[in-house]
Amino acid sequence: MEAASIHPRPAQGVSPPVAEERPAASSWTPANPAPLGLAAFAMTTFVLSMFNSNLVDERGVPVVLGLALVYGGIVQLLAGMWEFRTGNTFGAVAFSSFGAFWISFWALEVFYAKSIGGNVGHAVGVYLWAWAIFTAYMMVAAMRVSGAVLLVFVLLTVTFILLAIGAVGAHKTATHWGGYIGLATAAAAWYASFAVVTNSTFKRTVLPVMPLGDR
Repeated sequence: MEAASIHPRPAQGVSPPVAEERPAASSWTPANPAPLGLAAFAMTTFVLSMFNSNLVDERGVPVVLGLALVYGGIVQLLAGMWEFRTGNTFGAVAFSSFGAFWISFWALEVFYAKSIGGNVGHAVGVYLWAWAIFTAYMMVAAMRVSGAVLLVFVLLTVTFILLAIGAVGAHKTATHWGGYIGLATAAAAWYASFAVVTNSTFKRTVLPVMPLGDR
C-alpha cells in the first residue's frame, strides 16, 4: 500500500500554488548621522551665540536666519530622521527636536516676532524655558550616551536657562552669559562631531568621546 504523502496532491487539472518570493533582506548599513547632526547644531549655535554674547553687533542677527533654517534646521531634522533608521532613540529625539527648534526660531524671527503683543520678553522667555526643560531631561538620558554628548547637554541646559532669564527680565548680562556658555556648547558639539567622524574614518579611536553606556 502506498504511503500517504506529507503534502496533499493538487486536483487533476489544477496547477499547484506558486510559493511567494520573499524579498531578500537588505544588507545596506546606513552611515552614522550623529556627526552631521552635531555639526549642524554646533555651527548654528556658534553663530547665534556670537551675537547673544555681544561679541558681534546684534544688528547682524539676520545672518543667522538662513543658517538656522537650512543647516541647523532642515539638515539636523534629516539627521534625526536617519537616526530612527539606525534605531538610535536618543539621537532621533535630540536631532529631530533641535532641528525643529531652529526652524521654529527662523519662523519666529521672520514671520511672528513683530506680531507678539504685550510683553515680548515674557513671551520669548516662555519659549526658552520650554526648551530648557526639554534639554534638561535629555541631559539625564545623555548620562548613558557618552561624556562628550553629556557635556553638550549640560552646557546647553545652562545656556537656555540664562537666555530665558535674560529674556523675561530684560537682563542683558544674563543674555550675554548665555551667549558665552552657548559658545562653549558649540565647541563641545563640534568636538563630539569631529571625534565621531574622525574615529569612523580612521577605523579606530583617535579622539575619545568617553562612552558611558550601562553601568
